[in-house]
Order: sequence, then structure tokens, then C-alpha cells
Amino acid sequence: MHRATFMELCDLLSPALKRKDTKMRGALTVEKQVAIALWKLATPDSYRSVGNQFGVCKSTVGAAVLQVANAIIDQLLSRVVTFGNVQTIVDGFTALAFPNCDGMIHGTHIPILAPEHRRDQYVNHKEYFSMVLQALVDLKGHFTDVSVGWPGKMHDTHIFRNSGLFEQLQEGTYFPDQKITFGDVEIPIVILRDPAYPLMPWLMKPYACTLDSSKEQFSYRLSKCRMVVECAFWTFESALAQFTQLDLSATNIPVVIAACCVLHNICESKGEMFMVGGRLRQLAWRPVLHSQTTGQLEERSRARCTSEKL
Repeated sequence: MHRATFMELCDLLSPALKRKDTKMRGALTVEKQVAIALWKLATPDSYRSVGNQFGVCKSTVGAAVLQVANAIIDQLLSRVVTFGNVQTIVDGFTALAFPNCDGMIHGTHIPILAPEHRRDQYVNHKEYFSMVLQALVDLKGHFTDVSVGWPGKMHDTHIFRNSGLFEQLQEGTYFPDQKITFGDVEIPIVILRDPAYPLMPWLMKPYACTLDSSKEQFSYRLSKCRMVVECAFWTFESALAQFTQLDLSATNIPVVIAACCVLHNICESKGEMFMVGGRLRQLAWRPVLHSQTTGQLEERSRARCTSEKL
């Protein structure tokens, strides 16, 4: 990230990370703690290798990662991982021909080392140990709600039904009471998902049966919006190379994943670049507005994220 973004992040975390010098040794500066944590999370380097980079021992690297992650959760999570202006998001999805939508929900498996207890619960359908991250994503690729810590064996639907987001949506307290009318049907603000999820008044998914032209058009428009969440997760996983396998305890992994979601939103909002395959790349969002389409179902959506070499 750029120096300006890094220094802004340090200023925000300073109240939780600033330490006093002791008679035995000087305390690590806030800047050094944050730099150590970011380097460890953004590279697959070992704790010893990162320690050599910054002139500290490997135990100090481990402590810095957890301290910075906890500081991010305490100071920034509620301020950064939020849906912000609902109407702005709704207007963005309306431009993609899906009105009164506020985001798409998706889950991904974060690889981890085998936990000490209940190992079988963390083996996912692809037969590796993982912990699930569920997130609601807006049109700009920002995480607006995250739920982490679920064992990899759990199905996405079960995770969703047991999340705080599901409870608030069921109670009608998550979004403002903003409805639009189609014919004689009132439709509240909705979120989108793939066919594996249950159909709800506030959750839309594509048709899974034989389609007529109107149903095919509906699924086509939903698929255009779905590209947004896929791009957001691709960026998240590509930028955080440490997620090749998180070598932390099961109690600390959710904290670090949630902190990385905050960092993802900060970097996205600042237009930061990220490393993929040793090269700097930047996310480019190119959704096609409904007014730009010809209405032909054969025209494939050009809504995608592309990596441009710099």
C-alpha cells in the first residue's frame, strides 16, 4: 500500500498499539508493528524470515500479528465493514437492471493447519482443512458484513441460517423499510445468492429449472451482479498470500480473517495495488449498465474484474 495509506492506518491503530519504553528495552513503534503484521499477512514468508526482515525474533512477529489484528477489530471493524449509504448501493444495482438490491452473499474456504481438536469438522468437501468466511459484498467489491470462524465441513446454507445477518434479515432490522412495487407485489430490499441457498422474501436466487424467456432474463441479470462478489473474493484471496495455509490456533484465525476483511476494504477504497504472481496489479471494475445492453439474451455480460499489469 502507499505510504499515505499506511500512515493513516497507523494513526487509526495508534491508541490500541502505542507502548511505553521500559528499562529493559524500547517498545516497538506503532509503524513497525503494523509493518510486521502486514508483511506477514501479505506474504507466505515464515515467522523467522519476517523477523529477519525487521530485526526481531519470530515470537515478536507472532505477537505483532495478533496485536495488530485485534486492534483492527476493536478500532476499525464497525467503521469499515458496513453498508454505508444504502440508497447509493441500491442505485448501483438498479443500473445493472436489478432494482432494490443491496448486495450479494458468498462464502469461501480459508486453508488452515489441522486444528488440535475436532479435526474432522474442519475437513471440507475438497478434503483439506479450512475455516469458512461468509461475506455480504456491495457493488464496489467492499465487504459490508462478515461472519467468520465456521468449520470447513459446514454447508454454506447452514452457516447462513446460523449467522447474525440471517437473524437480522428475518426480523427486518438489517435494512431500512424501503419497498418497491411490481404489479401488486411489494418487494423489500433484497440480497442475491446462488441456487444452493433458500428462496426468501429478501433473498433472490437464479432459477434452477427449465427456463422460459422471462426467467432466463431474470437469471441473466442476477448473474451479471454475481460477478461482483466473485471478483471481490478473488481479489481478497489473491492479495493475501498468507492464506495458502493459516498457521494460527483455531481461536485466533477468525480474528485475523476479520482483520484482513477490514484491510481489504481499506485498500479497495484507496485504489491500492496488490501482488499476484510477483507482479503489481490493480482491480478494474467494468459492470455493464442496463441502458448499455441490447436486451439480447445471447449477449454475454461484460461485468467482470480484470487485472491490468502496471
